[in-house]
Amino acid sequence: MGSTFNGFVGLIILALDIWAIINVIKSSVGTGPKVLWVLLILLLPVLGLIIWAIAGPRGSVRL
Repeated sequence: MGSTFNGFVGLIILALDIWAIINVIKSSVGTGPKVLWVLLILLLPVLGLIIWAIAGPRGSVRL
C-alpha cells in the first residue's frame, strides 16, 4: 500500500514539474533566467516547484 501511494505522489510531482517548466518556457523573461528556473525545477523537484510557485516568472497566456 505504501509504495502505491508513494508512486502516486511521485507522478503528481512529476506532472506539476512538467507544468511548471512549460509555464517557465512560455514566460516573457529572457533565456538566461528561463534556463536557471528549469534547472532549479529539475534538480530540486519539490523545493524548486515551491520556489517557482512563489517567485517564478509567469506565462504570457493565462486561462
